[in-house]
Amino acid sequence: MAIDRVLSSDSSGQQEEQFNTALRPQRLSECIGQQNVKDKLSIAIAAARQRSEPLEHILFYGPPGLGKTTLAHVIANEMGANIRVTSGPAITKQGDLMGLLSNINTGDVLFIDEVHRLSAPVEEFIYPAMEDFKVDFTVDSGMHAKTINFPLKRFTLIGATTRAGLLSAPLRGRFGMMHHLEFYNVDELTQILKRSAGLLELKSADGTLELIASRSRGTPRIANRLLRRVRDYAQVKGSGKLTTDIVENSLKMEQIDPLGLDELDRSFMRALVKVYDGGPAGIEALAATLGEERDTLEDVVEPYLLQIGFVRRTKRGREITPAACKHLGLKPSGKQKDLPGDTTLFEEE
Repeated sequence: MAIDRVLSSDSSGQQEEQFNTALRPQRLSECIGQQNVKDKLSIAIAAARQRSEPLEHILFYGPPGLGKTTLAHVIANEMGANIRVTSGPAITKQGDLMGLLSNINTGDVLFIDEVHRLSAPVEEFIYPAMEDFKVDFTVDSGMHAKTINFPLKRFTLIGATTRAGLLSAPLRGRFGMMHHLEFYNVDELTQILKRSAGLLELKSADGTLELIASRSRGTPRIANRLLRRVRDYAQVKGSGKLTTDIVENSLKMEQIDPLGLDELDRSFMRALVKVYDGGPAGIEALAATLGEERDTLEDVVEPYLLQIGFVRRTKRGREITPAACKHLGLKPSGKQKDLPGDTTLFEEE
């Protein structure tokens, strides 16, 4: 169920990446939202260009789908530099990284997505590259092994991670700038959709893009994915123009409700209410009940339900809230009725 999930904030593959690349802003002035991050970046970029120096190393962290890769490309464009893109899991040994670093020119950007998944040997290899712009590369092995000190040109490493807590302290400390990306509000997502619709030459009635934005869970990647699904529906079932009925029917077909919840979200909450009497229930038990992987529930389902206050995460397990029961039209158990309205999402340890 979760593999082809419309509301997943992870990329669904190469085809979606090509679609998103076509809609990607090229300059900082074209980016919408994340105003605080943009302000800091614009000052850093202007200062680096005035000094004719590469930018400091930058780390972007936050939930998937918020624009970390987009910002890396925008920074490269603003600096007039080339960008090389890779990911933590793709760099399996020191030689893979050596191949990338040896071909980088002064001022170029090396973007590593999922930087928290670098292996320990590769991570240690990259320390002197980030700090002193040189690496000690070992060739051969055993008694014939020798170490070559290889100087590098000054470059900017941009790392992106959805799990900043998994980064080691030595790696995190070598980034000069660290920026957290926040979820977008409906107005910002509507502006993003207007820009995307304009690039796609897609006509829309008043209020239709706001309707899509309100169900996009604060994530531009989901907003653009829903826009693509609605565009296809409008082309087949309508005249090609987005109307309120077309959008409503399209999202209904995808089983996305007005709060941006899909069937997996609702199944998660229904299991808490019907099987575990509202909780607390352990994540392993819920995963077994739903037939889903634990990682899917923790990384894909729970964050949004916690954000909107439908689920509480306590040291005893997950609990449903009265607001979630009301949304599902289910009667809460006695303990959910007794919960105060301003209950915090995370109980103190």
